[in-house]
Amino acid sequence: MKTAALNILCVSRYFKGEDFFRGLKDTEHKVYLLTSEKLKEEDWPWDSIEDSFFMPENEEGRWNMDHVLNGLAHIMRNLSFDLLVALDDYDVDKVAHIREHFRIPGMGETTSRHFRDKLAMRIQAQDAKIPVPTFTDLFNDERIHRYADLVPAPYLIKPRSAASAEGIVKIKNREELWNEINKLGENRHGYLLEHFAPGDVFHVDGLVFNNKILFTRVSQYLDTPLTVSQGGGIFRSQTASFNSKDDKILQDLNAKVIKAFGLKHGAFHSEYIKGQDGNYYFLETSSRVGGAHLAEMVEASSGINLWSEWGKIEVAAATKTKYKLPKVLKKHAGIVVSLSRFEKPDMSSFDDKEVWWKINKEWHVGMIVCSSKRGRISELLDDYGDRIAKDFHASAPTPDTHYNP
Repeated sequence: MKTAALNILCVSRYFKGEDFFRGLKDTEHKVYLLTSEKLKEEDWPWDSIEDSFFMPENEEGRWNMDHVLNGLAHIMRNLSFDLLVALDDYDVDKVAHIREHFRIPGMGETTSRHFRDKLAMRIQAQDAKIPVPTFTDLFNDERIHRYADLVPAPYLIKPRSAASAEGIVKIKNREELWNEINKLGENRHGYLLEHFAPGDVFHVDGLVFNNKILFTRVSQYLDTPLTVSQGGGIFRSQTASFNSKDDKILQDLNAKVIKAFGLKHGAFHSEYIKGQDGNYYFLETSSRVGGAHLAEMVEASSGINLWSEWGKIEVAAATKTKYKLPKVLKKHAGIVVSLSRFEKPDMSSFDDKEVWWKINKEWHVGMIVCSSKRGRISELLDDYGDRIAKDFHASAPTPDTHYNP
């Protein structure tokens, strides 16, 4: 029996997810967009969007949620939404709040905290016996003193609700720790303290449907998001060797995380660190497609477009119909992206046959390479990284540098 058409509202305060909309264009379902007024002129796939609604941002770049609810309540007098999707990390909690208010099925506010609140993530992982770096909240002075007595510096102070490496401060000693905590003032409850241990940082990207992980790709950051965001470096990542120890262990560990955190349907992007002790630790996860063009790197490697497949999974879950994953390829891929000192850099010299994609964004330079040989990917990423550093790289901030791997 044919299912009824859905009205799907996608929410995002950033310009992203074009393939999510395009993937549903030829279905009977109608997709709507709620985004910020400042993004009206972006190149959204308007032919795939039934209608759009815009919200003003305050000076801090946030929406007034009372106004959001009032506006949606007015719209919903004549248009009911069957499915709500948050396209960006920063919209997960907002969309959960909207769902709860209008009693629309989907992830609620308690579960959404597992994918937005870094403190909630660590506690949930710890309860599920998933290894995490030693941490504490910043609620109580005595507890912080006990933590610093037991755990040696260096530390990281992390915002609980920021994405990726945004807002993280590295602390060298106990004096710096209390100076930074005092700077936070009345806002310290929105942060956590974590032991910093060097190691290799990996990300795991994939899809889950009906509580079952259907697709996973494990990759390693060659330059971590923390290094890039705070050191002005060049962003690089590369797929892990298939069936390697890293690949197998991280797939298994990630499956435990997704189950423990309660993600039933959709896309995920998780991060882990392999410490110098050889053990693997959970860092964070999200119920979305990875940012910084990692989705394109995954597609080059696997043939799976995470955005479009995520849209199909959401519809299949809402309509209780079957979903079939397309054929998965096994190629190696890597990405290198940097801010550029040129507004429109000339990337024509990066012309090897392995180049699969080039970034099309002002003040940026970057590309994705794809090959059946992992060694060739490593070679190209080293070569391209060096050339970009010499001829293009800019470390000074430029407009629109929102990266949230």
